[in-house]
Amino acid sequence: MSNQKQSETAGLPTWLFPLGFGVGLFALIVGVIWPNFGRWAVYWLMLVPVLAALFVALSNWRGDRRLSVAALIALGGVGLVLLAREWVK
Repeated sequence: MSNQKQSETAGLPTWLFPLGFGVGLFALIVGVIWPNFGRWAVYWLMLVPVLAALFVALSNWRGDRRLSVAALIALGGVGLVLLAREWVK
């Protein structure tokens, strides 16, 4: 039997992702009251998965290199999407 984590949050603390989205949800609620703040709430919600991937890549580099490389590849994909978006404009 393997000791590797068999969860969708492998390499990520279980509290980190829900906390990030909880903060984003609160920011969206504040954005309903102050509409100019809504843009920052959306930016935060887009940033949460990027921060989670960075956390996984950095914190698991020695323990699970394949997981870290997968997180870095996912970040590279996000970068390519943003780059392609600029080209399409």
